[in-house]
Amino acid sequence: MHHTQTITFDGPGGTIQACLAVPEGGASAAVIVVHEWWGLNDHTRDIAGRWADAGFVAIAPDLYGGTVTADPAEASRLMHALSPEAGIAILDTAVERLRAEPGVDATRIGVTGYCMGGSFSLLLACRNRAIRAAAPFYGDIPSDEDLAKMTAPVLFVGASKDKWITTEKMDGLSASLERLGKTGEVKVYEGADHAFFNDTRPEVYDAEAAADAWKRVTDFFRATLQAPSAE
Repeated sequence: MHHTQTITFDGPGGTIQACLAVPEGGASAAVIVVHEWWGLNDHTRDIAGRWADAGFVAIAPDLYGGTVTADPAEASRLMHALSPEAGIAILDTAVERLRAEPGVDATRIGVTGYCMGGSFSLLLACRNRAIRAAAPFYGDIPSDEDLAKMTAPVLFVGASKDKWITTEKMDGLSASLERLGKTGEVKVYEGADHAFFNDTRPEVYDAEAAADAWKRVTDFFRATLQAPSAE
């Protein structure tokens, strides 16, 4: 059981809205959930609730200032209008909001995200040392200059049929992590496509891969953030 609410807090360009999901009784470990290019929609709110049910405080900040779309062309425009610096600035404030949440241990904050959110979650792990674990799903790969700054372990989740975040890009990430001496794993689901975790999109959803990825990522966060099992 968990409680979900919409909260607001001060951000770099004004008020930021977010979905906050808290397990019944609270939790010491927390996860930032970064939305896809569609915006902070019901699917992302549902994922935040799943994290709360798994025993984590979860916050899903709105990077678009209230805009949500189901149109790929508009989603693309929204994503490209959001600079990496602006997105990271919002996520930095979400980190601070989590650190202020009663019961949350500031040394137990992780980040995950999907598609555009995967790109931002990995970049946040490079830019913000308060992030202690990152589990990006099929997001773009930061530069080696950014990856060199990363101190958090990473579990990157990808798909073999992804035409955007290709196997070549993921192989490059694996090579960079090894070359830079970073702790990380790249898990590629054979036969799965981009956005396979999104159960509101039957054309790409892969239930078996999604279930396995969920277990891997929750186990990863429980280990790295020292969070007890909610099961």
